[in-house]
Amino acid sequence: MKPVQQVTNAAKPVDLARKTSVWTQIKKNYAAYLFLLPKLILFVAFIMIPVVWAFVSSFQEYKIFGSEWVGFENYVKVFQSSAFYDALKNTFLFTVVTVPFNVISALIIASLIHPLGKWSQSFFRGAFYLPTVTSMVIVAMVWRWMYNQDFGLFNYVLGLFGMDPVNWLGQSSTALWSLIIMQCLIPFGVGIILYLAAMGSISHSLYEAATIDGANGFQKWLRITIPLLKPTTLYLVLLSTIGSFQVFTQIIMMTGGGPGSATETLVHLIYKTGFRDFEFGYASAQSIVLFAIILIFSIIQFRVLRYDD
Repeated sequence: MKPVQQVTNAAKPVDLARKTSVWTQIKKNYAAYLFLLPKLILFVAFIMIPVVWAFVSSFQEYKIFGSEWVGFENYVKVFQSSAFYDALKNTFLFTVVTVPFNVISALIIASLIHPLGKWSQSFFRGAFYLPTVTSMVIVAMVWRWMYNQDFGLFNYVLGLFGMDPVNWLGQSSTALWSLIIMQCLIPFGVGIILYLAAMGSISHSLYEAATIDGANGFQKWLRITIPLLKPTTLYLVLLSTIGSFQVFTQIIMMTGGGPGSATETLVHLIYKTGFRDFEFGYASAQSIVLFAIILIFSIIQFRVLRYDD
């Protein structure tokens, strides 16, 4: 027993030294922590506390005055709801189509811009990034006009070829695909900027060596550029996937989840459950399930696109 006691006693000074070292670093860099304090307070107040409260509320039948604890009843209700599965199916289809298209198109556009001169690169960076800073509400209103059955741009073009107008957003067969096409045609400005930055950090000696070995431009892009952009691709896929699973503005501005449930998505369903039906506990359970789904997809993407092999 004595050796074990000696090891235990020896560990105490080590723990004490670590605590002292941490406190020393805090005292040494107190100014930096003071600058971070406002952001930390905002994070705790507007993100951490609401997330914890949503998790607690998911086990309650939430009422403003006196909530009732119902255990896993809300979660059972989620998995028994056909509306939830319809929203999940629509959200999954939206994500599966838009995420690969946005990431691949951003990679191709960035690859075309990268060989250009400095001023040309700056112009195209601004041109493709500009739609990103535009409010999605405004973008959705413009697209809603273009999809209008009576005087929209798309039906006007169809009329020039003698074709009948299409009720793009008013019928189940075309409503969701109209939203998907809209999302695909909006430039993924963030992805283009990040890809251009990553391409600029690739050593030119790799391309020179490949040229000596007789590789053409496409082979260098395929064998050098794409593998070295894997960390950026992983980040953009994660970012785009999370955004697609949380699609909301386009839905509420253009279709309201209709016709029927043709364009209902998870976040819009959560919004209706909480702020239309006032079932806040049930809406909290739906949001926790959505978090779990996004987490599972993120883990899978990390496994598939990891670059530490």
